[in-house]
Amino acid sequence: MVRAMAPPHEPRALIIVPTYNERGNVEEVVRHFLPPLPGGELLFVDDNSPDGTGELLDELAAKEPRVHVLHRPGKLGLGTAYLDGFRWGLAHGFDYLFEMDADFSHDPAYLPGMLARAVEGADVVIGSRYVRGGGTRNWGVGRKLISRGGSLYARTILGVKLRDVTAGFICWRRRALETIDLGAITSNGYSFQIEMKYRALEAGLTVVETPIVFVDRRIGQSKMSRKIFVEAMTQVWRLRLGGR
Repeated sequence: MVRAMAPPHEPRALIIVPTYNERGNVEEVVRHFLPPLPGGELLFVDDNSPDGTGELLDELAAKEPRVHVLHRPGKLGLGTAYLDGFRWGLAHGFDYLFEMDADFSHDPAYLPGMLARAVEGADVVIGSRYVRGGGTRNWGVGRKLISRGGSLYARTILGVKLRDVTAGFICWRRRALETIDLGAITSNGYSFQIEMKYRALEAGLTVVETPIVFVDRRIGQSKMSRKIFVEAMTQVWRLRLGGR
């Protein structure tokens, strides 16, 4: 008698999407982000959006069991939104946790390939604009110069070989987030992306880059500001000098 083989373990993947005034996007996010990962789920981290994003998310979650909502009392920042999302995902037993934007600048078509690289052994998979095959679309010359210049600045000061240290489309293996001391992460703007990658490299984790084409946000306005940019550039020196 031949026993039927048990089906392979389906990796539990969670896509974490911070929201603040993204009411015009979230229904499309649910519609397009879930299909590429049949076993995946979505966690929205909403910072009490004045436009009613949180209420709409609750309605979507009531209809779709793969959608979850974490409500926060106010606008507390991108970094803490992801940290709260990571803690929620780890507590709920997810194996792989993605960072993604709600504005479709990150194409969900890349999700299966990024997950596959993590399943194959990478601890951190970065959707990179600045490796061969990657790029940006609908960006002006000024924005390209600021982005590339900022990445080069951070890479040079920190002495890392990653091409896209400010990237925000990332897949984290569970063990990577358990290895990094999330409580010691102090960056809360776009410098959060730099610090997390730097801590992963410091911890000896396997960090790989895979090409993506980053498209300028389709709906709404960018939340990047001069203050956030300056914070990122000064935080790089804090990291380099060993401050926590």
